[in-house]
This record gives sequence, C-alpha cells and structure tokens, in this order.
Amino acid sequence: MSEKDKEILDETVNENQNGSNEGNEYCGNNCSNTSETETETSVEQQLEEANKKIAVLEDKYLRQVAEFDNYRKRTVKEKAELIKNGGERVMESILPVLDDFERAMSNLAKDENAADILTGVELIYTKFVGILKQNGLQKIDTEGAEFNTDFHEAIAMVPTPDESMKGKVLDCVQAGYTLNDKVIRHAKVAVGE
Repeated sequence: MSEKDKEILDETVNENQNGSNEGNEYCGNNCSNTSETETETSVEQQLEEANKKIAVLEDKYLRQVAEFDNYRKRTVKEKAELIKNGGERVMESILPVLDDFERAMSNLAKDENAADILTGVELIYTKFVGILKQNGLQKIDTEGAEFNTDFHEAIAMVPTPDESMKGKVLDCVQAGYTLNDKVIRHAKVAVGE
C-alpha cells in the first residue's frame, strides 16, 4: 500500500468513526436524557408520595397527642371532682340528723323548763353546722327568695293577697343544701301564687 492509499484509508476510518460517534452521541444524549427525565419523574413521584405519607402520619400523630391531652385533662378534672364531692353520700346521710337537731331545738324552745338543755343542744348544733360548712355544706337560703327550680322544690302553691309575694317562697318545709355549689337536696317550699 502506498502512502496515498494509507492516507485515504485513515481518512475513511476517521470519517466512519466520527460519523458513528456522532450518531452514538446523538442517540446517547437522547437516550440518557430520556432515562434521566424518567428517573427524575420517578424520584419526584416518590418524593411526593413520601411527603403525603409524612403529612398523613403527622396528622395522625397530632390527633393522638390532642386526644391524649384531652383524656388527661378530663381524668384530672374527674379526679378533682371526686375529691371535692367525695363525701356527698355521707353528707346526704347526715342531713336528716341536721333536720332532727332543728326540730329538737324548736320543741325545746317551747318548753320553759328546758332552757339549759336548749342552750347545750344549740352549742352542739352550732359546732356540728360549723364542721359541715368547713367541708363545703351550705344551707340554701329560702326566706323571701324568688322561687328557683335549681334550688327549690315546690310542694304547695299558696294563694297570696299581696302581688309582691307571687312567685316567692312563703314557707320552707324542709331545708335544702348544697355541697361545694352542687345541690345535694332541694329545699321543699310553699310558693305564693
């Protein structure tokens, strides 16, 4: 082979290599661009799905925390109520004794010979009522009060000639009591009509 033939052969080989490389570059760039775009889309979709899952889990977590906090607050409140009004049954069972004390004092007041006994009973009654007040028991005021179904139970309607006494308590048959602002026994009253 002559020098000229070698040069022609080298040029042809170079052209073929350049031509095939250009084709490969075109296809390679296009092919890699296509796969890169697909990969980016796939990664973006995965990221979006992961963000959605995170949002759902975060929402569930926040709801659980709020639910637990509400539960904790409710149980603390219930426990405080139990402590505050735990003696309600005991207080209710003591109320008839309190009524008996009041009846005994009113009967002793009628007997002139029982003045000393009345004084002793009044001292015991005062001490007893003081202890009950310290524990949250309060007598419901009925004297001249407006009739209120939250505190009073009407057992009789009494006609009154005075218009100002209509709807007011005229007489208290049985005293009512509250324990820490909760009514444990309604006052039984006669109401003017």
